[in-house]
Amino acid sequence: QEKSSRLSAALFGEDCEINHDQLYELLKYAALGKCHNATQPSWCRIYHQSHLAGVVVIVLHETSQLHFYKFYLQFKHLRKVFRHRFILTASSNFLASLYGEGANLKPQNTVQGLNSTSSECVPKSSKLQCDPILRKYGEKKRGLTSYTLTLEEQKNNDYPIKGSPGCKGYIYTECDQQRTDSSPLFGLDCEMCLTEKGNEVTRVSLVDAQGQCLLNELVKPESTVVNYRTRFSGITKKMLLPVKTRLPDIQTRLKKMLPHDAVLVGHSLNSDLQALEMIHPSVIDTSLLFARNEGRRFKLKFLAKAVLGKEIQCEQKLGHDPAEDARAALELAQFFIEQGPAKVAELNLEMLLTTEKLAEVSQNKAVLQPRQRRVQKQLNEPPRLSKPCFLDCLQMTGQKPLLLGRQELDSSGLCQSNLSTSNKQILQRALEDVPLSTFSIIQFSLGPEYIASHLLAGLCEKVRSKLTDMLTIYAGPFEKSFCLKSVKREFGSCGPIQSLTVVTETYQPYVCIQYEVLEAAQLAVESLNGAEVAGSCIKVQRPVTAAMLDCDVLIKELELDVENEGVIYVAGLKKSLTEADLQEEFSQLKDLETLFLPKDLQSGKHRNCCFLKFQKSQSAVDALEVINGWTVKGSKLRSRNALASGHLWRWIWQMNHSNEKQGGNILHEKMEQLSDSEQDLRKEVKKLDHHIKKLYRSLQDNTLCVVLFPGVN
Repeated sequence: QEKSSRLSAALFGEDCEINHDQLYELLKYAALGKCHNATQPSWCRIYHQSHLAGVVVIVLHETSQLHFYKFYLQFKHLRKVFRHRFILTASSNFLASLYGEGANLKPQNTVQGLNSTSSECVPKSSKLQCDPILRKYGEKKRGLTSYTLTLEEQKNNDYPIKGSPGCKGYIYTECDQQRTDSSPLFGLDCEMCLTEKGNEVTRVSLVDAQGQCLLNELVKPESTVVNYRTRFSGITKKMLLPVKTRLPDIQTRLKKMLPHDAVLVGHSLNSDLQALEMIHPSVIDTSLLFARNEGRRFKLKFLAKAVLGKEIQCEQKLGHDPAEDARAALELAQFFIEQGPAKVAELNLEMLLTTEKLAEVSQNKAVLQPRQRRVQKQLNEPPRLSKPCFLDCLQMTGQKPLLLGRQELDSSGLCQSNLSTSNKQILQRALEDVPLSTFSIIQFSLGPEYIASHLLAGLCEKVRSKLTDMLTIYAGPFEKSFCLKSVKREFGSCGPIQSLTVVTETYQPYVCIQYEVLEAAQLAVESLNGAEVAGSCIKVQRPVTAAMLDCDVLIKELELDVENEGVIYVAGLKKSLTEADLQEEFSQLKDLETLFLPKDLQSGKHRNCCFLKFQKSQSAVDALEVINGWTVKGSKLRSRNALASGHLWRWIWQMNHSNEKQGGNILHEKMEQLSDSEQDLRKEVKKLDHHIKKLYRSLQDNTLCVVLFPGVN
């Protein structure tokens, strides 16, 4: 609950900053979970981490918080989808800790542990007894029926089950004859593409126990194809154009081909059967057969090489060959059944995999950063690798991370620079590869031409100037002898005032008021325009400048921002009221989740306004009707929908504060020179937002997605 409350406070601005270590905690736990000694982040909580389909980090190089505010309207998709936003404190080490030096991770299988002396070694027999394969199956050889999945195992591993609600319309193979240890084995594998419906079959392969291919058929999906995933499936649009075969045709053929006591074999066969929309009662899943600790699974490519000595899924080929994969899975099952669990355990697959990964890491470090060797005078210590980065640790645990853009991983796992690839090319590869990876870092770039100091300084001044204008209102005309105190009291009821000055250049006096929060300025325009104040019927308006012509559009978009959903702003509070007083006053409001009372970031004193967050949007609407005109301890309250989320509220304060120090005189003479560059930059930002939209829509459900504005310098 404490962490939940802190998250709410952060969204309102009191604690909206996180540092790189905190973001690192989040990504580490999301990607690795408890299985690899990762712990819950200290500042938020991930529930059901094991259900995460993947983690995607989108890095927007050459962008900072300044770009998000300057091009708020252009980042249309980004701000509509991502509801949690935080200021990331400046540091130069975060990206390096992801795919370079400096990560603070402790992998389970360290180099020191693998190079332990003979006195520390565990006897072979003890190691074998701890092997997950022996714990699951024992040491004795068994027939194939001992390795078929039980109904409970099928349910737990998302296999289509007869009579299950999610399998309505699925075709049952009707292979109901009792299985024996001599029942025939068939290897099955499918290739899928991504359509508007989800994963749909594009190729099906079935092989018999002798490895003969009985079926190797292209299938035309029913829905429109979104991504052919050619790099992995080998399927192209051209290949499917003449194809007439549809899924029902394949279902009929498979049903006829399989004998009534057939046992299907495949690697993660559940996904193939789900895509085929077929139910089969007896299966051997090689990803579960070759058991590992903590629910992890070996990849088919690794098992084929380590157990059978075969190279499959070679990178020289375009896509996977489903017949080859089906045959490999079948032969793996046959090997397991014929040799027995004890022989399989003796292969020590876990150690083979770890050694392979560490060899890759060692090679990476040797290429990227040559080490100095120190002479061992007294002890013969083994050489130690430098501390692994995040991607290294993922590879050690059997996961192959995806890194696209400015830095990329080649086939051997080396981190290579790639500055020539366009954002469009990166997007196309990401659409194909991200769904197949559990951890991805996708890097887009604005380009070096947009980080010139004069351009950034000009953008900064424009944002500061526009925010200042949005916080400012002009009210009048007043009588020459008007009461300034009355005006200040009336406009102060809309929210905290930064400054108030009398404009005397006009025929009758006006008042210029600059507020500290956007909601206060908007509330003044909405509630006091046309009202009688200090004995005069006045007009309330914002400054009229070229930059302010789209102010109404910006205000509307801010109000509709997902961060402000269910949040209202309340003004007119007496400063003597405490948070406890307000909690008591507002306790009768339905579905109230959080009350936030802002403080002056310099003095620490409470403002005369607060924010209320409700669990339901409708409850916030209802609360607005109740609160407007409500009197609390002699104060008449005013309220409206929230506009400025926590990070923007903090940004406004920082911008105003820096402007006071600089005297507000920043590069005014260069503003005209920036117009062309700014137009180009606006187009680039719009394209970036479109890329994020396409990539986001391609992600599986339950994917954690983080978009990073790493800063410019």
